[in-house]
Amino acid sequence: MPFSKLEHLLDANHVRYTKIRHSPAYTAQEIAAAAHVPGRELAKTVIVDIDGKLAMVVQTASSKVPLGRVRSVAGARDVHLVSETEFRDRFPDCEPGAMPPFGNLYGMEVFVLEDLAEDEEIAFNAGTHTELIRLKYRDFANLVHPTIV
Repeated sequence: MPFSKLEHLLDANHVRYTKIRHSPAYTAQEIAAAAHVPGRELAKTVIVDIDGKLAMVVQTASSKVPLGRVRSVAGARDVHLVSETEFRDRFPDCEPGAMPPFGNLYGMEVFVLEDLAEDEEIAFNAGTHTELIRLKYRDFANLVHPTIV
């Protein structure tokens, strides 16, 4: 079950969270609507290549990846989006495109857009296209230690 790795991490760290089941949805807007979560609180995970190394950018559902800002904050020469076929194998316990924003579970650095970091709570895919996890942003940040962009 894709959720077990994430659930174990949250439970082991005594993090309070809510599981939200919804009908199958694939885009951030569809997920927000199906789960009745405000788009500004839905964390979308995008995979980028930063100077040859895969990393996660976590942002609100309606945001576009600010590649220039990520490049600047990371002190990198090159940052570009990566296609799903290039990173699918890094997330064997997740449905394609439904990976949670916990780069620490997959050996990846995590960057979070500032507007998402300002939310009290966030919700995100829990490894499937039918489940979300909702928790306090503070708890997410304490577990993941993301870099704010």
